[in-house]
Amino acid sequence: MDTIYLLINIAVMLGIISVLIYMQKKHVSFSKRVFTGLGLGIVLGAILQWAYGSGSEVLSQTTDWYSIVGRGYINFLMMIVVPLVMVSIIQSIINLQKTAELGKMSGWIIGILISTTMVAALVGILTATVFDLSAEQIEAGQAESDRGLMLEDRLVDVENQSTPQKILNFIPSNIFLDMTGQRSTSVIAVVIFSIIVGIAVLGLRRKNPEQAEMFTKMVNAVYAVVMRIVTLVLRLTPYGILALMANTVASTDFAGILELGKFVLASYVALGIMFILHLILVGVFGLNPLTYLKKVIPVLGFAFTSRSSAGTIPLNIAAQKNSLGVDQGVANMSASFGATMGQNGCAGIYPAMLAVMIAPSVGINPLDPGFILQLVLIIGISSFGIAGVGGGATFAALIVLSSMNMPVALAGLLISIEAFIDMGRTALNVNGSMVSGTLTSRILGKLNLKTFNDKTAIEETSSL
Repeated sequence: MDTIYLLINIAVMLGIISVLIYMQKKHVSFSKRVFTGLGLGIVLGAILQWAYGSGSEVLSQTTDWYSIVGRGYINFLMMIVVPLVMVSIIQSIINLQKTAELGKMSGWIIGILISTTMVAALVGILTATVFDLSAEQIEAGQAESDRGLMLEDRLVDVENQSTPQKILNFIPSNIFLDMTGQRSTSVIAVVIFSIIVGIAVLGLRRKNPEQAEMFTKMVNAVYAVVMRIVTLVLRLTPYGILALMANTVASTDFAGILELGKFVLASYVALGIMFILHLILVGVFGLNPLTYLKKVIPVLGFAFTSRSSAGTIPLNIAAQKNSLGVDQGVANMSASFGATMGQNGCAGIYPAMLAVMIAPSVGINPLDPGFILQLVLIIGISSFGIAGVGGGATFAALIVLSSMNMPVALAGLLISIEAFIDMGRTALNVNGSMVSGTLTSRILGKLNLKTFNDKTAIEETSSL
């Protein structure tokens, strides 16, 4: 009987996919197809959980089959992340007129990312205080205890490295290893290597312009091919979001969410406040926040469902260039940097809230100015090199809590709601990188205001 139910569930998924394919043939815009997939995925996931209940064998098998579409799409995106980051950054640098432009561009992007992360930490501290969050209010079950032990084991690896050693991890010693994404700092290592290659070409242009020109043409050709691959993969977005959302809703532990509802509410309030601050920042620089919001929502929707900042890089770059009018080089760098550093949600709000929750249990007053200053500074420094995939927030929390001499095991108490909160955190991370790109392009005078203000520019992605 279970097999029959499984086949029915698969048939329903295939039926919805056929509806999305029909919409594409009728030239329905890309953003509308994405949100249709998102909405239908939520409905399908809710029905599956209501019909079978969490933990049922049928539901487990169904989500496994749905993962072929959902996780398969994520895998395709991750497949193109490294070549896209590498080629796009090299191309961005070699097309610069002056080397000094690189310093200004990267300086503004990194500055905005890190400063907004430190502001996010203050928002996390404020929210945790207002909601009176405390680790002592949460009961630990077997899963939470196991999670706490796992975090303590991971902490050993983190603590065994000094600060200089952690910095050395950013520097690539084997670029081919980092191209496989085997390290948490692989993406930032690829970024550093790509910057070095770009700078080398600029130097070669002065000494041997013919060879530099030949290399530039080759990079531009490879970039065109990579972007074509990106376009092909992004066409699968509505189907990927459908499956991802269905699986997420179907397997969400709603009982755990209700039990820890206070922390969930506080987390999303903090995320919402920071998101509003992003929009205010956009407005301060003379841009319409609502126009910005309409153009980034499809990207944020994918980030929300996929929980992968790195996987969102292709969509991030495309939206910045085609919808927001951001300079190509700035878009490439802000999306790449934003997936590895200065993540407002994972590296800013989350560790700050945990620190405030845990502080009283070790006799620390979380409202002490010295504690707050130390926490914000540590968060700003440790926000470099956070992995841009699901789980990056845990790594950030390990670094921050251990640096503040706090027990990391208590972070395991939130395991039942980790995935649900991580969705919102990832969306905020990606929005932070898009804000940094938009503002940097604006500051450097490279923002195409005509494209930004063009309400139909977002529809350019409908050709996907």
